[in-house]
Amino acid sequence: MKTVLILGATSDIAVALAKKFAEQQYNIQLAARKPAQLKLLQAEIKISYKVNCTIHAFDAIQYYTHHEFFGNLIPKPDVVISIFGATENEYEAFNDWDIAQRMINTNYTGVVSILNIVSKHYIGQKKGTIIGISSIAGDRGKASTLVYGSSKAALNTYLSGLRNKCFKENVHVMTVKPGFVKTRMTTSFKLPKILAATPTEFSQILYCSYQQKKDVVYVKWFWKYIMLMVKCIPEFQFKKMK
Repeated sequence: MKTVLILGATSDIAVALAKKFAEQQYNIQLAARKPAQLKLLQAEIKISYKVNCTIHAFDAIQYYTHHEFFGNLIPKPDVVISIFGATENEYEAFNDWDIAQRMINTNYTGVVSILNIVSKHYIGQKKGTIIGISSIAGDRGKASTLVYGSSKAALNTYLSGLRNKCFKENVHVMTVKPGFVKTRMTTSFKLPKILAATPTEFSQILYCSYQQKKDVVYVKWFWKYIMLMVKCIPEFQFKKMK
């Protein structure tokens, strides 16, 4: 039986992913900065899906702990999903370096730190899957997502390079770019129904894409073409737009 490790397991999307993989008879390793919040999910997975489920403390920006964290996992996961991230107020991030740095370190530096460790292990055993949850915000820089979008753009580039590095070693690296997702964090937003995915839809699309060994996945297929159009707007025109 295979094992999946979910890094940042307290979010609505992470919960849906844990249940989806458990439904497919994967053992589950849940990791988060506040692991006590995962106890109810752990119990539900064990009872409902009859698979093993463990919880682990993991802090994305405590880089010095990452080697020990991964080294202590027994068994080592066959699949690692990095879903943790931070979204801060962009105005505050632009004016307060501490806020900007926290967002950059969580969305990019922390991911690189842990996935470098994971990928070295997978390269050594010539197998494994890494799934990085990024964002469509990284496809083109915008004033409204200045710091957040740039951190996700850096993550996209890192995952692309890691995919290139790991391919010949039989290690699969998949980049997932959600658009709008209906979660607790977005309840105050008026999201267009057709553009927004539910956490359950998200988990189904991700699992199917993982099975198909896709490289880059837009959670709602049309986001690929929306963002392609956005990227095609000439810079002299784009800089004038809101």
